[in-house]
Amino acid sequence: MGLFSKFKAGLAKTHAKLTHELKRIITRSPKLTAESLEEIEHALIAADLGMPMTSQIVAAVKKAYETQGTAGLDYLAIARAEIEKSLAANNPKLREIPGSTCVVSIVGVNGTGKTTTSAKLAHYFQAQKKSVLLAACDTFRAAAIEQIKLWGARLKVEVIASAYGSDAASVAHDAVTAAQARKADYLFIDTAGRLHTKHNLMQELQKLHRVIGKQLAGAPHEVLLVLDATTGMNALNQAREFHKAVPLTGLIVTKLDGTSKGGMVVAIQKELGLPIKFIGLGEQPDDLQPFDAKQFAQALFEES
Repeated sequence: MGLFSKFKAGLAKTHAKLTHELKRIITRSPKLTAESLEEIEHALIAADLGMPMTSQIVAAVKKAYETQGTAGLDYLAIARAEIEKSLAANNPKLREIPGSTCVVSIVGVNGTGKTTTSAKLAHYFQAQKKSVLLAACDTFRAAAIEQIKLWGARLKVEVIASAYGSDAASVAHDAVTAAQARKADYLFIDTAGRLHTKHNLMQELQKLHRVIGKQLAGAPHEVLLVLDATTGMNALNQAREFHKAVPLTGLIVTKLDGTSKGGMVVAIQKELGLPIKFIGLGEQPDDLQPFDAKQFAQALFEES
């Protein structure tokens, strides 16, 4: 399956809900009235696109209507263009550090799929002929260490781990040392899930990052927040809080294939100005894909 097909299949629920609503509004009232504009606004907000993006699309629709009337006015194309423009404003590529290791810290609340995402990232960069290491820094959840070790064995990726209950910062320290000794291109650090509202857990994460930074200047070079698309706009609150505690460099959105709330990707990127680096569109290792603004916007709004 090609990348666009994966995007399209993954966003099918969001696409169906959005396009159905917009077509219903437009078919009923080809003339753009205050009432139909309000309905378009409601449909976009219901898809979790967020108020700023919704306002941008509605303004673009009004402008197009005022300049050309209803003749050939394609609401879906206008929405697609505005979303693509907004999402393409940030660089989605993960950093490369020639001659050194790029340390990537994977953070997020419990249950978003951080451990699996860390392994899938290792798989993706392995396929790009990069040398990778994984660090099991979720020492709170016994199953997390076993899970990442299983992934490591499956993907033939070395995992730096310690016993359940160990100090996560010390595991991270050992992992950075190992990554430098092995001249790894990437080290992916699987951190423990933590609620964005728990101050003490956020402080632990800050400590882990400080330890890494002392070990290797500038590390972690990427801090990626893993968000579960099915949580909709609650993900925006998580992103806000994590970004305050540990400045994020990007987002990874998982479980997009199981939700009609795919618009939250747009809302978060619009508010925080953080690039979406990867999106998860299924269970397989290959189902974590680099984000592509054009294909995402197309899959969201293209005519069926």
